[in-house]
Amino acid sequence: MSIDRIAQLKTLHLFGMAAAWNEWQAEYTIQQKPVMPEVWLDRLIAAEQTDRQARRLNYQLKAARFPIHRDLMSFDWAETPLQRAYIEQLANAGFMEQAYNLIMVGGTGTGKTHLATALCVAAIHQGKRVRFYNAVDLVNQLDREKQQGKAGNLAKQLTHLDAVVLDELGYLPFPVSGGALRNSQIWCMPTLNQAAICCCISSVISTSRMTATPS
Repeated sequence: MSIDRIAQLKTLHLFGMAAAWNEWQAEYTIQQKPVMPEVWLDRLIAAEQTDRQARRLNYQLKAARFPIHRDLMSFDWAETPLQRAYIEQLANAGFMEQAYNLIMVGGTGTGKTHLATALCVAAIHQGKRVRFYNAVDLVNQLDREKQQGKAGNLAKQLTHLDAVVLDELGYLPFPVSGGALRNSQIWCMPTLNQAAICCCISSVISTSRMTATPS
């Protein structure tokens, strides 16, 4: 009776090994050269590790809920006064490890959301966990929690994150009830969970320049 090793590996959720086994069986059939068991094992383990890293990365990118994927490579540096070297240094996610906040201030279309997303995408590639929020949506969610008698649930969920992005802060008005929650819950999150807050503040005064300041 033949053994379906690929099915067995998939049953064990070893999808990387399953794909590699199928490929290497075909390779072995063509070459017809004996291979030491240790070589097969090392290659299977390496394939599984690579597959799990890729699946973890894809999961974290989806879990972050970015409105659109952005990276530093696609940012137009000619249209910003920010120093490229400084921003690229922030991409190492060191400010997240120290739970420092990053505040970006500028007018509409100056690239705040692009940079915040790009920095957090880079952080996810380094193993960080991030969540993107529109500031008004987050306040409304906190307001619903309070009305349902479940205040604190979201803050508890965010304890597992390395950074939270607050986009469009100051651009859209907060609801009356939500405005009171803004100071009492959002700004205490770094203290509660040691996560950095990457904040994009729209300025009604500056319309063509942006600044990025750690705090």
